[in-house]
Amino acid sequence: MRKNKFRETIRREGHYLLRSNLCGEDPSILWQQNIRLTEIEQAFKNLKGDLSLRPVFHQLDTRIEAHIFIAFMAYCLHVTLKHRLRPMAPGLSPREVRDKFAGIQMIDVHLPTTDNRLLVLSRYTQPEKDHCLLLTWPILDLPAQPPPQIFAANSQIEEKKPALCSADL
Repeated sequence: MRKNKFRETIRREGHYLLRSNLCGEDPSILWQQNIRLTEIEQAFKNLKGDLSLRPVFHQLDTRIEAHIFIAFMAYCLHVTLKHRLRPMAPGLSPREVRDKFAGIQMIDVHLPTTDNRLLVLSRYTQPEKDHCLLLTWPILDLPAQPPPQIFAANSQIEEKKPALCSADL
């Protein structure tokens, strides 16, 4: 056993070696810049992974700016949710919350009436026990159920009628 090598390893244990080409800088400033760099790398990882944003090749400047704006807004929402979850459930990530709420869906129920109209009810599926637990937090809430819609004219019924309606059965 090489005792000198072992002592050196024990002495450095728990310490980081930060190497830089910026010689005249204060080490604490270099450390803060390194931390920022890791945060930026984590942000790009979130954009590519959790938010599933991929490169889209736009031709117009306005579309490029819109794509960047939407990606930035999605990231802002992701970070906001992460910070709001921290005091309530430190181990819960925004991705896990998003995956959990993917089970709640909005469906349209089409009901034909006897006077040749179509009643359309847009409804959310019933939240499960896990959803109800998350919805008790003040930061998360489902929007109200939308009001029913009634379509009177046959042309509107044909536009809104699904491929297989209960009247077809």
